Amino acid sequence: MRRNARELDLMRKAGKVVAEMHEKTRAAIRPGITTMELNNIAAEVIERRGARSNFLNYHGFPAVICASPNDMIVHGIPGNYVLQEGDIISIDCGAIIEGYHGDAAYTAGVGEISPIAKKLIETTERSLYAGVDQMVIGNRLNEIGRAVQQVAESAGFHVVREYVGHAIGTAMHEQPQVPNYWPGSLGPTLKEGMVFAVEPMVNVGTIDTYTLEDGWSVMTADGSLSAHFEHTIAITDNGPEIFTLG
Repeated sequence: MRRNARELDLMRKAGKVVAEMHEKTRAAIRPGITTMELNNIAAEVIERRGARSNFLNYHGFPAVICASPNDMIVHGIPGNYVLQEGDIISIDCGAIIEGYHGDAAYTAGVGEISPIAKKLIETTERSLYAGVDQMVIGNRLNEIGRAVQQVAESAGFHVVREYVGHAIGTAMHEQPQVPNYWPGSLGPTLKEGMVFAVEPMVNVGTIDTYTLEDGWSVMTADGSLSAHFEHTIAITDNGPEIFTLG
């Protein structure tokens, strides 16, 4: 769906709230902090900005962020987990302003991290921006995933297939989906006013996953590290505009 100027402005405002949630949580990441404390920091931003969380109570999800450490790919429930030196942690969160959504994620290291963890984080973020570079009027949607996959696999990593990006607007998850890999067809033509959340999830090892008994937390099947980056991006006459950039 193509969004008009008013809708895009509201999504831009929602994106700024998400960017602040990222800024505040990232600044707090250190050994000894719990994932629930990070959730509370993000919740304070939501409240202060007069926004609503699109994660809290989404299909029963109990928090305003997903906090996924180490071999957890996505959808981690914040709780008593204490971040340790050498961990990596993915934070995914969103906000709603007057019915319009923003959604974004990042992965950060906790203190000193291993060279492979650092390479994974840097590669996953680069893969996101390679996808963003494809988001121009007249290009085809699945060129985004082709670019993501090329960056990730060129570094020796592997792109998760089961969880993908999506269109976004008056709901957090709208159609069409945005694969983080080349699915074999070009997909729809990109047009001005379309908005997508692009979110590569990249693993050191296998692309296979399993879900914990909590029904949410998605893990790498082999226990290898995973990183996750995401932005909400609009297609404009001037190229891609990232709404969730700090």
